[in-house]
Amino acid sequence: MTQRRHFMLSAAALAVAATLPLGALAEEPTKIGFVYVSPIGDAGWTFQHDEGRKEMEKALGAKVQTKYVENVAEGADAERVIREFAASGNKVVFATSFGYMNYVERVAKQFPNVAFMHATGYKMGKNFGNYNARFYEGRYVTGVIAGKMSKTNVLGYVAAFPIPEVLQGINAFTLGAKSVNPKAEVRVIWTNAWYDPGKEREAAMTLISQGADMLTHHTDSTAVVQSAEEKGIYAFGYHSDMSKYGARAHLTATTHHWGEFYTRTAKAVADGTWKPESIWGGYKEGMVSLAPLNPAIPADVKTLVTGIEGKLKAGSFHPFTGPIVDQAGKERLAKGAVMDDVALGKMDFFVEGVASRLPNAK
Repeated sequence: MTQRRHFMLSAAALAVAATLPLGALAEEPTKIGFVYVSPIGDAGWTFQHDEGRKEMEKALGAKVQTKYVENVAEGADAERVIREFAASGNKVVFATSFGYMNYVERVAKQFPNVAFMHATGYKMGKNFGNYNARFYEGRYVTGVIAGKMSKTNVLGYVAAFPIPEVLQGINAFTLGAKSVNPKAEVRVIWTNAWYDPGKEREAAMTLISQGADMLTHHTDSTAVVQSAEEKGIYAFGYHSDMSKYGARAHLTATTHHWGEFYTRTAKAVADGTWKPESIWGGYKEGMVSLAPLNPAIPADVKTLVTGIEGKLKAGSFHPFTGPIVDQAGKERLAKGAVMDDVALGKMDFFVEGVASRLPNAK
């Protein structure tokens, strides 16, 4: 009898709710789903996105309710997870890896009342936008540090895939190093995986055997920094501060900050004011910064870094300012010209100073 009474009361409540204006239900939290390409862990790409999620939760409190799925491969499984989020009442889905782009596009068309935002991609739709950070700005600054401090003039770079976002970072790092050390060269080894600590370590060790005394990476784990610490050379973390994995080796890291963007987007969806957009923020917008500098960095180099960072924040300096020549000697950007976002988004070459060849180079 009690169960029947409870059901009748619930049914009555639902009937009343159905007659209320939409605004009366506004206290329901906005449900938000996050799709992560690697484990969250305690450092790296996914860790930074999850820190942004937590920052959003702290800022908006009971107004939002979030869920995430980590370690989602860039394939059919990604489409399944994205669709499940959309179908289960989430009003926003953040898909945080380049390889999710086509799956987000497909699912977005099937759920026109859900807002989809895709990290690092370039496609858009009626309810589908993208967001990115100008990682290359931080990369340029770390390249300057590497160029000034290297003794062997060989800089090692462990990279996942040869897509524009990764090439921007490699080229900016190289340009920064060459700006202070014309003898510097960058050697790249590809892992063909965003997160594979074993492959990342193997690549790091190979680069060290080739004479690299500075390492960095565009992969998700801390393996490169740990390898540098083990072998007594220097390294730059990526995505987040990785100094606890190499207190001596870790000079600094290019770090990414997503919290303000996630908070602003969730609030706009809840308010009914959200529109798809393409976001690309750097130092100026607070989406990119360096981790604390290692005391091993000389004072004059720290001063140089501070000066460059000030110009990046002010928008008065762009790392891809001509002349820029590729490794084959072809001019890609004329003297004084600044590479626009369209060209950056299509980058498919290595600049002069990268010793390795692209996998698809003829």
